Amino acid sequence: MNLQQLEYILAVEQFKNFSRAAEHCNVTQATLSAMVKKLEEELELTIFDRKASPITATDSGLIILQEAKKVLLHAQLLRDKANAIQGKIAGKLKIGIIPTIAGTLLPKITRLILDKHPDLEIEIQEITTQNIIKQLRDGHIDAGILATPLNIDEIEENILYYEALLVYGNFDEDKQFLMPEEIRENKIWLLEEGHCLRDQFINLCHLKKKEKLPKNLKFEAGSFETLLSMVDEFSGLTLIPELYYQSLSEEKKKKVRNFKAPIPVREVSMVYYRPFAKLRIINTLSKEISELISKNLISTQFKKSELAIAKI
Repeated sequence: MNLQQLEYILAVEQFKNFSRAAEHCNVTQATLSAMVKKLEEELELTIFDRKASPITATDSGLIILQEAKKVLLHAQLLRDKANAIQGKIAGKLKIGIIPTIAGTLLPKITRLILDKHPDLEIEIQEITTQNIIKQLRDGHIDAGILATPLNIDEIEENILYYEALLVYGNFDEDKQFLMPEEIRENKIWLLEEGHCLRDQFINLCHLKKKEKLPKNLKFEAGSFETLLSMVDEFSGLTLIPELYYQSLSEEKKKKVRNFKAPIPVREVSMVYYRPFAKLRIINTLSKEISELISKNLISTQFKKSELAIAKI
């Protein structure tokens, strides 16, 4: 029995398929199948029901899989301890990040982190908040970057920064600040369901529905670029986060307005599920991301009591 075999059976459990598990582990299907079979023979039990579609773990296999997770976790902790003794940040960190943060945050931090920590391998995927929570609990990712607070007891949160929420639309030049209740008087363009920023917009402005859109149009966007294009074409308003605003052209920035105080912000955090946490790496990266991003945000100009965290 070795750690590699335990990684293989956890991959099969994750993908419910030997071929996809082998691809994930960068080995041939024949190699992975042979190693899993050898482990089953050594343990004298069947871990997977291969006749099921998709492949499922047997009752005995479920117990073995839970223990395999614990063994691999402790093996990682040993590696982390060794790296800490040597003062290194090394190993692999799997991160899930929600799409409305990924596009603006990752270009600002990824190269700097990789250059600073050459022994650290980072695997990033864009997924929704609910999938991040599920994959954290299942041990498929080590951390997530998303909007908080989640208010989930077993999920720990390292706050990275507070990002102001801004309004994009066609405004009079003398109109500089908005109240949330003013939003409801306009066409409202929203991201599709599943994006937490959509829920934050609805909660912030007490929206009940997408009012005043063309009656024969049902529309939900998957990106900020699409939202802004629809506002430009049909007028109306949409909500954008501050980091996305920073990437806009000067012409488009003229169409953005702030809210009046208290300034609505979204709280962005790195989250992790404590039983599977790689705490030293997570805490180090959290601190570095916070230092890189926070200094250039509107929120740093205000006291925390002057900020209003948008509800998810």
